[in-house]
Amino acid sequence: MCFNALISNTDDHPRNHAVLAKGRDRKLSPAYDLTPMPHVGLEHRDLAMICGDAGRFANAKNLLSQSARFLLSSDDATRIVAEMKDRVKATWRDVARNVGVSERDCERISGAFAYPGFDLDHVEPVDEN
Repeated sequence: MCFNALISNTDDHPRNHAVLAKGRDRKLSPAYDLTPMPHVGLEHRDLAMICGDAGRFANAKNLLSQSARFLLSSDDATRIVAEMKDRVKATWRDVARNVGVSERDCERISGAFAYPGFDLDHVEPVDEN
């Protein structure tokens, strides 16, 4: 969920998440069907799936609001989100260029990565409609 928020992947529906089973062992599958979506809004972006107390709002505070559901302490979850944000900001362009994305296209999608609103210190209420 955090990575989807950090790359503005609004195509995060349930069919794009999977668990691999081998015997009694279960683990998340490698990520797939990730689509960075640069948006006009700098303060607010939504994921397709609910990710916290404020519904689909793709910001750190909302993601952290449900850390206990993933058996993470608040401190551990905060550290993980911060590390992911730093890594995405530092590496996305090199990763894109290494798989053949042109510099021109990198410029076009640059607004998708670690957008400014990700760090806003508020959680908007969920609209029940």
